Amino acid sequence: MAETGARTAVMLSQTARIDLLVVADMVAPKTRVLDVGCGDGTLLRLLAEERGVDARGIELSQSGVNDCVAKGLSVIQGDADADLADYPDDAFDYVILSQTLQATRRPRQVLEHMLRIGHHAIVSFPNFGHWRIRAQIAVQGRMPVTKSLSASWYETPNIHFCTIRDFIGLVDEIGAKTERSIALDRQGRPLSFSAPWWVLNLIGDQAVFELSRKK
Repeated sequence: MAETGARTAVMLSQTARIDLLVVADMVAPKTRVLDVGCGDGTLLRLLAEERGVDARGIELSQSGVNDCVAKGLSVIQGDADADLADYPDDAFDYVILSQTLQATRRPRQVLEHMLRIGHHAIVSFPNFGHWRIRAQIAVQGRMPVTKSLSASWYETPNIHFCTIRDFIGLVDEIGAKTERSIALDRQGRPLSFSAPWWVLNLIGDQAVFELSRKK
């Protein structure tokens, strides 16, 4: 049984998106985790197999919930904008929002609830301040379609076009503390050099932040 679990963990590591591996690496083993907008459960399964966490999830789509349940994951159907308010304070060690913040109706409220119900919040999002996006709007006069923005403007679920600089401003407004932050390239790999955030706001395709409440 242990060998089967180990093989599953290796397989997940090899097939999961790199940004999900970055998120998973921020989660301490044997902790309580809530994945908000968990999709088909890839990250939840990765965390359960490799980090041994108590993994729970919320997913808006019924198809996503069905996929998760089929994998043996504890996931309920719910809406981040409406349902996080029902969770008690400090219910989890980590609350994760992966590639979903920009699709919520009230990002600030969602982030505040994440920090209320979890000791840590991990948020990943596409960076709309990337130089390619700026250039396409400036030169072509049209909203771009890139790898991280894979749908046309009229089909995308994104309703808040957040940049890394915007997110840092929001973190400051709500009085949260940035524990770790990583910018990713177009392939989802962490950038291998240090630079001011105004530079990373130009060249980072995505970003991952681990936040906590300021004491």
